[in-house]
Amino acid sequence: MPKRTPKAARRADGRSHPSSSEILTRSVLEFVCFARVPNWIPAYAGMTSKMTIEGRRRKVSRPLHIRITEPIAMSDTQPQPIDLLIEARWVVPVEPHAVVLEDHAVAVTGDRIVAVLPIAAARTTYAPRETVRLPEHALIPGLVNAHTHNPMTLLRGLADDLPLMVWLQQHIWPAEAKVIGPEFVRDGVELAVAEMLRGGTTCANENYFFPDAIGATYRKLGFRAVVGLPVIEFPTAWAKSQDEYFERAGEVHDSFRGDALVSTAFAPHAPYTVSDESFARIRVLADQLDIPVHLHLHETAHEVEEEKAKSGLRPFQRLQKLGLVNDRLIAVHMTQLTDGEIAACAEAGVSVVHCPESNLKLASGFCPAEKLRKAGVTLAIGTDGCASNNDLDMFGELRTAALLAKAVANDAAAFDAASALRAATLGSAKAMGLDAKIGSIEAGKQADLAAVRLSDLETQPLYHVASQLAYAAGRHQVSDVWVAGRRKLAARELVDMDVAGVLARAHAWRERIAER
Repeated sequence: MPKRTPKAARRADGRSHPSSSEILTRSVLEFVCFARVPNWIPAYAGMTSKMTIEGRRRKVSRPLHIRITEPIAMSDTQPQPIDLLIEARWVVPVEPHAVVLEDHAVAVTGDRIVAVLPIAAARTTYAPRETVRLPEHALIPGLVNAHTHNPMTLLRGLADDLPLMVWLQQHIWPAEAKVIGPEFVRDGVELAVAEMLRGGTTCANENYFFPDAIGATYRKLGFRAVVGLPVIEFPTAWAKSQDEYFERAGEVHDSFRGDALVSTAFAPHAPYTVSDESFARIRVLADQLDIPVHLHLHETAHEVEEEKAKSGLRPFQRLQKLGLVNDRLIAVHMTQLTDGEIAACAEAGVSVVHCPESNLKLASGFCPAEKLRKAGVTLAIGTDGCASNNDLDMFGELRTAALLAKAVANDAAAFDAASALRAATLGSAKAMGLDAKIGSIEAGKQADLAAVRLSDLETQPLYHVASQLAYAAGRHQVSDVWVAGRRKLAARELVDMDVAGVLARAHAWRERIAER
């Protein structure tokens, strides 16, 4: 660890005033690698001439501590103006995998990350308009919720402790039919965004009706989302016929074409509610529009057995026959999988979204997360909707995913902390086709970031940052959040959101729904 300056030399905010000699000579990079020394280190540390490596490779997940100890090569050029410099005790970039950068900064201009570098180097390289110092925090990529029905936050707790089909057909669908519309959708999304931001989530993969209102609300609130274009084989308040579902899907897609924050995906509900004809149209249109296909698949054993009785095929086989098993497919739940189906997912580039808490609550089954990960399938994490979870807590979700995977695999080493965090960030982003933009803290990517305060007694003492984030930290420890470089949460306070209004509208909907 770098030697700290005496108390008298500290700033009012508790940070040290580094001397010129300290900047030039102190250790400037220390990170933790849980697997091996990454091959990117020499390039990353081009400003230095020597590295010392402490530790050795082990079979267990004991970290390697790597510290660069040579002086920084100082530049005669003037500091470069930037909009924002975030200095953190730890930066967890996610890519490279299982790496933690100590005493690092993230430089941001506009909506993009300019650089990730040691704090000492950042202070001499950049002249930020704003500096945010987070001396007790881990800075992580914003969490990416890969499967949501966010308007359903207004149905939180309406019907609990029921199996999926009873819950869906006898409670949720009837309630929705009575209240669903643009206002319900807008108010539900606003409540969801407030909850997600306070939990470190900066992007959601949305699947619900009235996607025009959903997308407009996300855009207004400055929140990143992929908005599903719903297709289902019965009339709803959104569309009355198969043709109208597709016509309205095209209109919504066109309205968000080129939007900086909101994009679209086809969202056929599930094989048991969508016809072969609709799936065939989706396959063609998804290719033409270059968008993903997001659907529930193999959620329960009942779903699989019902399809086999109907067509002689498992739902996955039916989708294979229809040409939908490809790298556009975002398959949600996947609790009922054969080894052959896992191999087919890996070969075709299918992404799987694991929603462990919803699956547990509805007794739907267990997604074989570790088998999927080992097979090379892109694994994402989602909360599902608040009516079946009942929250949008991605920290809770990634912890449950990690713990459940160990029990399902009968292997305590399965789905380790770094892999769980990766699934909730870069894995989810990749599933949604956004991994070139978000999901990791890298130069050139969007500045979607979340700061987690790790000084709380619940996360002390601290030995391994990734483990603490996965197994001990809670969403209440998220202090600050940025989406596309704009601060959306500051010291736990939501920025540019009318919280009182959000709550008042939620209370009003509760009264309306309870009356029915």
